[in-house]
Amino acid sequence: MRIDLLTIFPDLVAPWTDASLIGRARRDGRIDIRVHDLRSGTTDPHRSVDDAPFGGGAGMVLRPEPIFAVVEREAPPRPLFLLGPAGRRFDQDLAGQLAASGGFSLLCGRYEGVDQRVADHLVDDELSLGDFVLAGGEVAALAVLEAVARLVPGVMGNDDSAGDESFVEGLLEYPQYTRPAEFRGWGVPDVLRSGDHARVARWRRAQALRRTMERRSDLIHRRGGVSAEEQAILAEFPSAVSPD
Repeated sequence: MRIDLLTIFPDLVAPWTDASLIGRARRDGRIDIRVHDLRSGTTDPHRSVDDAPFGGGAGMVLRPEPIFAVVEREAPPRPLFLLGPAGRRFDQDLAGQLAASGGFSLLCGRYEGVDQRVADHLVDDELSLGDFVLAGGEVAALAVLEAVARLVPGVMGNDDSAGDESFVEGLLEYPQYTRPAEFRGWGVPDVLRSGDHARVARWRRAQALRRTMERRSDLIHRRGGVSAEEQAILAEFPSAVSPD
């Protein structure tokens, strides 16, 4: 799939897209990531991309001309999302939808935002990571990029990993342990070393349910509560840490 990022700081995001999981996926040809410099759409010697807002006020606003010019010249894949606090909340469900698409693009806002005519007449939708404000959309764009890219088949190596983590089925992920089996007197739950894979699966389900109930009750409410089968699993493993 192809994912385009449009920003005034290409040198800020480009190295990140060449590293780790995303970088390997690019080299393997699984994801085509293209970073576009919005300053390349300017026509003045100073490559100006912002100006003071009409009506006065603090800060600067990204001008529409460079953004329209780059989008019309490069024809990035649609939908084109503007990253900003007014957008709809990005979540795991949307990440899965985008991972199943042929591609999409992300426009990084900056300063006090972008000219409203960009939002009204150029982009297809707006995305937000949550109710907080960043200096620009680059961090948000990279978060969206990673959340989506890791769901593209083959990117993580083991495709089962994507189906067994937080927010799948509306639950947080169960606790994870690795070697050593005991560290500073804290042991790994015996069930995880039992070799009984069916019991391990039930224990993990119980821990995911209990962790979500304690930390994100809103997710439990959103998924319609806890089923009778899940209640039975919780009863089988009453401890939040270890069933033994």
